[in-house]
Amino acid sequence: MKKNLLVVDDDLSILKLLNFILSKDYDIVVKTSGFEALDWLEEGNMPELIISDLAMPTFDGQAFVKNVKISGFYKDIPVVLLSAADDLDEQVSRMPFQVDAYLHKPFNPTVLKAEISKILQVYDTTNYN
Repeated sequence: MKKNLLVVDDDLSILKLLNFILSKDYDIVVKTSGFEALDWLEEGNMPELIISDLAMPTFDGQAFVKNVKISGFYKDIPVVLLSAADDLDEQVSRMPFQVDAYLHKPFNPTVLKAEISKILQVYDTTNYN
């Protein structure tokens, strides 16, 4: 059975690319905003991993992930951030929560898939589900 990944990005071309790259190995749910993604989670859905853009209008990736990480229900879901920001390393180091990985856009699909696989293996061995 394929693991379920939630992908959040306001750029439809990135969503299509991520769906294309990952759908062979994972069930992909795409959302175009942090609000939409949070609503989906609050409906009782539980992905094994979240991939989120950092810079989105209105409710950005940082606000979305912060809400996920302070939640009692979703705080253990691993998160991978994607961003084109030049200062991504600095932004991630200042976040009041931890993410499992972050990649600069444009990202290497092979590196992304390897990061996802590595993170999911770690969570599988710690009996996360």
